[in-house]
Amino acid sequence: MSAVELDGVTKRFGNVTAIEDLTLTVDRGEVFGFLGPNGAGKSTTINVLLGFLEPTAGTARVLGTDVTEASRAVRERVGLLPEAFDGVPNLSASEHVEIAIRTKGADDDPDALLERVGLDPDDARRPADDYSTGMHRRMALAIALVGDPDLIVLDEPSAGLDPNGVQLVREIVREEAERGATVFFSSHILDEVERVSDRVGILQDGRLTAVNSVENLRAELGMGAVVEATVDDPVAPDAVAAVDGVTDVTVADSTVRVACATPRAKMPALRQIDRATTVADVTIEEASLEDLFEAYTAGDADRPDSGADGRAGGGADEGAAASGGEPA
Repeated sequence: MSAVELDGVTKRFGNVTAIEDLTLTVDRGEVFGFLGPNGAGKSTTINVLLGFLEPTAGTARVLGTDVTEASRAVRERVGLLPEAFDGVPNLSASEHVEIAIRTKGADDDPDALLERVGLDPDDARRPADDYSTGMHRRMALAIALVGDPDLIVLDEPSAGLDPNGVQLVREIVREEAERGATVFFSSHILDEVERVSDRVGILQDGRLTAVNSVENLRAELGMGAVVEATVDDPVAPDAVAAVDGVTDVTVADSTVRVACATPRAKMPALRQIDRATTVADVTIEEASLEDLFEAYTAGDADRPDSGADGRAGGGADEGAAASGGEPA
């Protein structure tokens, strides 16, 4: 059974269409990165998933339940880290987590949860009003983990965190996926998305323009990798260019640069160079998720079909933001 199923979901706010004809399936246990420029419709989509907004058209099912018919039942099985979260004035992180535990009827140890997200006991017991943005994010993440949710929705989980905090979020995402939870998250830190995601979806103007693994997106755009070899003797470029998947070969003195449209072309190209001369050093530069994101969201450039669970429509503004206030 899928964790998330969107079928032809459209959401309009008056004359503004935030998302249109959005179809997406996310599997149980999958880590799914949800990307898009500001105003693409990401927050609207998350709010529809959680039952905070009712779709204008189409259906949204989470963990097998229609969110329009039973939004409360859905949210009981979901952990949410909203993009902005203030908390309750004068309450400590421990008190926030204890309230979440009681609300969900869970039996978690609040101290253990806060330790897991990197808040030490002294900080956990002082009023959260004095917390930095990063400490607020850690507290909110602890709340999202209460009750071992089946689906965890993280909206900008690394915002305001230092590098150690970003690494911690990455580890927690992996641990939760290993536990069997589905992780659906939106982030502007594309390097972090690439490190942990099984697949990513790219939203542009309310339309899902791509859904696939990062490796397959590279192949779709012909942005697989660049192999750069330092060699002892000159190499004739024609033999390397004949390798299936190689799109360009440049030879300059002792350096051979080979552009590969697919990851599978890297090693055959390198072997072809090695047959012709002695290879002293090799570097391989993969197209980053940031490169792919720019390619899929740049203007009206032609884009390949996503080849996965996505249909296109038209759209605009995000409309409603995920629940919670601005962090202190």
